[in-house]
Amino acid sequence: MFLTKYFRDFWQPRKGLAIAEACVIGVVAALSAIFLRFSSGSLGTFRVNTSYAIPALFALPLIGASFGFTAGFLVDRFAPEASGSGVPQVKASLANVPIRLSWRVAIVKLIGAILTLGSGMTLGRQGPTVHVGAALAAGMSRVFPTSPDHRRQMIAAGAGAGLAAAFNAPITGILFVVEELLQDLSGITLGTAIIASFIGGVLSRLLGGRSLQLNLELIESQTTFAITELPFYLILGLLAGLLAALFRHGLIQSLKFYRKLRISLPLKLALAGLVSGILIAMLPELFRNNTGLREFILAGKPSVYRVALVFVAQFILTLIAFGSGAPGGLFAPSLILGSCLGYLIGVIEFRFLGISSPDTYALVGMGAFFSGVSKVPITAIMIIFEITTDFNLVLPLMIGSVTSYLVADKLIPGSLYAKLLELNGIDIDTENSIDGRITQLTAQEVMQRQVETLQAQMTVDEAIQAFSHSTQRGFPVLENSKLVGIVTQSDLMKIREGKLSRNAPVKEIMTSQPLTITPEHNLSNVLYLLNRHQISRLPVLEGRRFVGIISRGDIIRAEANYLNCESFPNQPKIKPSYKVYQTQSPSVGRGRLLVLIANPETAHKLLQMAAMIAKHNRYEVECLQVITISRHNKPAETPVKTAPSRKLLLSAEVIGKRWKIPVHTQIRVAHEVANATLETVKERHIDTLLMGWKGSTHTPGRIFGNVVDTIIRQATCELLLVKLGNSSNPINFKRCLVPMAGGPNSKIALKLLPALATYTQKLEIRLTQVFSSEAQIDVKVLQAAKRLLIDRYKLSNKINAVHIKAHSVPEGIINLVKTGNFDVVVLGASGEGMLQQAINGNIPEAIASGVDCTVILVRSMSSEE
Repeated sequence: MFLTKYFRDFWQPRKGLAIAEACVIGVVAALSAIFLRFSSGSLGTFRVNTSYAIPALFALPLIGASFGFTAGFLVDRFAPEASGSGVPQVKASLANVPIRLSWRVAIVKLIGAILTLGSGMTLGRQGPTVHVGAALAAGMSRVFPTSPDHRRQMIAAGAGAGLAAAFNAPITGILFVVEELLQDLSGITLGTAIIASFIGGVLSRLLGGRSLQLNLELIESQTTFAITELPFYLILGLLAGLLAALFRHGLIQSLKFYRKLRISLPLKLALAGLVSGILIAMLPELFRNNTGLREFILAGKPSVYRVALVFVAQFILTLIAFGSGAPGGLFAPSLILGSCLGYLIGVIEFRFLGISSPDTYALVGMGAFFSGVSKVPITAIMIIFEITTDFNLVLPLMIGSVTSYLVADKLIPGSLYAKLLELNGIDIDTENSIDGRITQLTAQEVMQRQVETLQAQMTVDEAIQAFSHSTQRGFPVLENSKLVGIVTQSDLMKIREGKLSRNAPVKEIMTSQPLTITPEHNLSNVLYLLNRHQISRLPVLEGRRFVGIISRGDIIRAEANYLNCESFPNQPKIKPSYKVYQTQSPSVGRGRLLVLIANPETAHKLLQMAAMIAKHNRYEVECLQVITISRHNKPAETPVKTAPSRKLLLSAEVIGKRWKIPVHTQIRVAHEVANATLETVKERHIDTLLMGWKGSTHTPGRIFGNVVDTIIRQATCELLLVKLGNSSNPINFKRCLVPMAGGPNSKIALKLLPALATYTQKLEIRLTQVFSSEAQIDVKVLQAAKRLLIDRYKLSNKINAVHIKAHSVPEGIINLVKTGNFDVVVLGASGEGMLQQAINGNIPEAIASGVDCTVILVRSMSSEE
């Protein structure tokens, strides 16, 4: 015990351990960057050699398509977060967006980037090394208990180390973290970033050689700067800014174009590799090797026409590759484009003034164009300075980079990486503090929707029992589904003081007309009201309808989730579902029953039950299958596989023909199953919704589960929740038990019985009501239900009504089911619009989890009061 405590205390975040962890991160990031460099280089050499052994027009497209498809398959199958550059994902994670960064993401990104670069797509490896370094650091931070701030610092250090190792430029890694990713200059953050970046850059330089393989001696001997060149560097910065803005616009449009293709990620990458291979095969041999292309521009004395061709080809090829979502970065393409632009301006200057060589302008153009694309002018300046170690370039770099940055930002404001995140529905406001973003949350995003309530007619003694069986410290009091008060533990003190008897109604001790808020109140307003009135919780009303409650604990939990990247105030909003498949039958029914099909193992049984109910009520059957996707993708633009879903829906049509009922089917792509279901209920004018139910849930704060709870609360139709029993034939019931409590949903439960009785031979129906041992027995509810079944549904020869006594309703029902061998239980929901937990727990769940037979829970149409 002592050793466990000592170990946990030892690994608590401290400055010394943070430095040690930063050292390890620097080493790991450097090794991964070196591995990426040599592996992608080996595949690139293989591709180039193959293009000479086999006709290039055949070899290059084939290699590009096959390598691209393989990379896309790995990313799509094992880590979808590994697609693209990787820098936007790191930026989002550091802003507490719940985007996964883990060792699996790092491995998939590393392999995917190797295949992508080896395929010949004109993307860079620097972006992936940033992503890999950050993901490795995030995985490492999970090994030991750390704080959210410590985790963010390690991720930033890993990102800086990855970039430093990619460029052999430690200072660049540090500046990129500060300027673009974290924007934090605190001592521990800057210290860990410096250490990790230094180790990453130095180790990469020692083991992997200098990045970009520049001919430094030749360049250094020819770099000069004179004041008369200032107009040319300003023109270079201006053109770099204009073309960088055009390049950024092209990247966004390329991404949108690929999304409209509606094909899978592997096919997108295969298409990009195929097209890139065809174009490169048609270009001069120089274009087959990106490293050789850089050397050619910077030290090869190329012609103006050849450099212009390189710029145009590189511009187009990068747009083709990047839009596909291939795991590759934009650093290297931006530098090549900038070197071409700078070289062309340098040739013009040399013809007019003859002062500086085009190579100097090529280097300045690299920094200027990169600054305009990534909006990090300081990082851009330092990259070129570190890889050349030439101080003569600093002033020209400052002029070109700052000018390009100002022009590009004027044309397209904001960070490129932030724009890419916005395209995926993620909006990061980097100017707000954590506390500021937390208070922007609204009550409806934090409140508890499933809340135990008391009825105004209940006694104080029953309220005391509710407190003893619940973790709640306050109960809303409802009367006719309207909030009339709230009871807290302090209100119970009136009983101890002898002011009221335990048999008095609860309305005598409640706080009448409590302070309330609406779902749109933000947390800053909620916190103010809680502190101003010295209370611990606030009921939430939508109009006059009670929809939830929010407490101080809920706010603390929301902040903890945010700090741990489990939730995010500005996370992508749920977008409408998109219909990808639909079949229609003749509309000849007098109503519609919607069946939500989710589990192939239970789909056939649910469909049989739906057909039985629809046949009796002369309804049409609407079958829905929902394919869920990430909130960061748009349903209308995300390719999905519909073959398995269509197979299930085909079985529904077969059942419909057998029962001679119309069956409509549809498949929707959506962010959440519940929202897609509610949209279908509204669009198709559904009368009854039938869906499967596990019978229990382990989700904290939920009664029936995320999907069911949402649908129960919002569906404007009758609802049937079915927990299937062990019977192979769900419609061959022999004995049916119907617990009665007199609530409004009891009639809906009774309405279902004729359908069960019509298609089941010799069905015995038993109505029952559970009373406690002390309660006075009143069988009016049972007698009224029996009369209704006899008079309206003509089931006189199949019904008996019996009351029983038990300590609790679930206990009595469960024992009766087991002793009476019932094979189906039909439950009416509680008397309120929401299926709330009863005082002694969630009665439907307790019954469903305690019996092996089929359980059907019914709820009447939700009323929006």
